[in-house]
Amino acid sequence: MIKAIREHISVKLLVSYLVVLLVSGIVLALAVTFTAPEAYSRHMQMSSNFIGDGTHTPGAMMGQGRGSGYGPGPGPGAGFADFRAGVFESLGYAVIFVVLVAVVVSVVFSRQIVAPLRALMSASQRIADGRYTERVQVSGTDELSQLAERFNRMAERLEETETRRLQMIGDVSHELRTPLTAISGYMEAMTDGVLPASPETYEQVRLEASRLSRLVDDLQELSRVEAGAYHLDLQPVSLADLVRTTAKRLSKQYLDKQVRLDVSGLDAALPAVLADQDRLIQVLTNLLGNALIYTPAGGDVKVSAVLGTLEIQVSVQDSGLGISSENMERIFDRFYRVDQSRSRAGGGGSGIGLTIAKALVDAHGGRIWVTSPGEGQGSTFFFTLPTAR
Repeated sequence: MIKAIREHISVKLLVSYLVVLLVSGIVLALAVTFTAPEAYSRHMQMSSNFIGDGTHTPGAMMGQGRGSGYGPGPGPGAGFADFRAGVFESLGYAVIFVVLVAVVVSVVFSRQIVAPLRALMSASQRIADGRYTERVQVSGTDELSQLAERFNRMAERLEETETRRLQMIGDVSHELRTPLTAISGYMEAMTDGVLPASPETYEQVRLEASRLSRLVDDLQELSRVEAGAYHLDLQPVSLADLVRTTAKRLSKQYLDKQVRLDVSGLDAALPAVLADQDRLIQVLTNLLGNALIYTPAGGDVKVSAVLGTLEIQVSVQDSGLGISSENMERIFDRFYRVDQSRSRAGGGGSGIGLTIAKALVDAHGGRIWVTSPGEGQGSTFFFTLPTAR
């Protein structure tokens, strides 16, 4: 019973009502007990005084007069009237005491409910004003306490979102500044005559402008993906065919860096997956591109797949830099790079591809994660997709 009272606000309300009724009944009984005799005696004394004035005779009080006690003459009815008047008077006092006690008890119990709600109202207003560090105190296990816990979790997520937003603004500013600074530097050097206005210099300016354009495209794609502002055309598609298509598109880049890409482990007999073909190619491109960036020349990247009960698990394994345990938790964050010394211009990527890949896999109803034995020992990215059965 005590556990139910602690965990359910409805039980608390019921108990509070019962307590108010019980206390009211006790106060009513006590008030009648202590006030009724005095009130009855007072009314009897008033009747005796009335008889002493000669209006009524003692014989009449003993029932010897005319009438049955309900007529105009005095009789037993006079005693009943005195009793009724005494009871009503005592009840009047009792009602006053009962109302006062009921109000006090109700206020005490209502504060236990109203106080947490007021705290939530105040905290929500402060969060609306931008104070995302605001939290409410949780005490108990009832519905209001559960609401407070959910409120605190919401506040934590809002704080994390605001932190990421501010961090993203700083990251975007930094990423945009890098190619813009390079372009500005080339132009100033050519203006001052330090660099010749040769085709090679113009090519460097074009490459920086191209990097800037790709970064803007990545940011636009990230915005659409995270906002869900796109449509998935889910159809049964062959995963093996899509992997080979993606590998063919990236074959020149792998060849130029002298990294071997192995897709022979894919079984052509794998069942079709339910996916958007273009979006799935985008996921594969981001994962294979990320593996190429962090795998040194002479390394290997292998793509394989395993059939599960209702899904296919795809893995992209590389022999690259590997990932430490502290980096593992942030690998899918925006603009995060395992090797912070690598810039975008230096081949380190924008740090957005894995974030986009995760959002697209989640949109397909799959999961994506990464494992690594440690730094310098390579890493393996896994993701799942539901089969089309």
